[in-house]
Amino acid sequence: MSTIVSNRIIALAGMPGSGKSEAAGVFVKNRFSRIRFGDITDEAVRQRGLPLTEDSERLVREELRKQHGMAAYAILNLPRIQETLKETDVIIDGLYSWEEYKYLKEKLEDNLIIVAVWSPPTLRYERLTGRRIRPLTLEQARSRDYAEIENVNKGGPIAMADYMIINDSTIESLVRQAEKIIRLVK
Repeated sequence: MSTIVSNRIIALAGMPGSGKSEAAGVFVKNRFSRIRFGDITDEAVRQRGLPLTEDSERLVREELRKQHGMAAYAILNLPRIQETLKETDVIIDGLYSWEEYKYLKEKLEDNLIIVAVWSPPTLRYERLTGRRIRPLTLEQARSRDYAEIENVNKGGPIAMADYMIINDSTIESLVRQAEKIIRLVK
């Protein structure tokens, strides 16, 4: 059963360090409400009393997918998405799997717009190893890429994107591209 909404829902897909959260911030500044799929992971890690590390996050992500299937994050977030859509446009920060994409497309139909955020691996790894919050080692960054492509089917939503942000230069360029997409979908 599909949900008919008048507000827009945009889901950002991309590899770790591509700039999804930076792009989401542009949408938030333009009156979209953010739903970050990774918040479910963070909350589950905290509830278990685990440290907020790459290893703990991966453990929780894999357990949630075993319990709910590969569309876990879409399934767990759909009520929140539907409720928020009653009031405002929504930006999803972090659409992960092909199964999540298919689940949301089935439930939200043409109201769902996918925006891929792309950066070359070397630049993403530089960002991931240099970030202040939860930095990764180069080995962890590469391992996460492989795990997300091989185990999470992350390539599908990126390949099926309606729009693409190429984030290989400045934050100003990312902002301009995101704002252009906002103008096109409004």
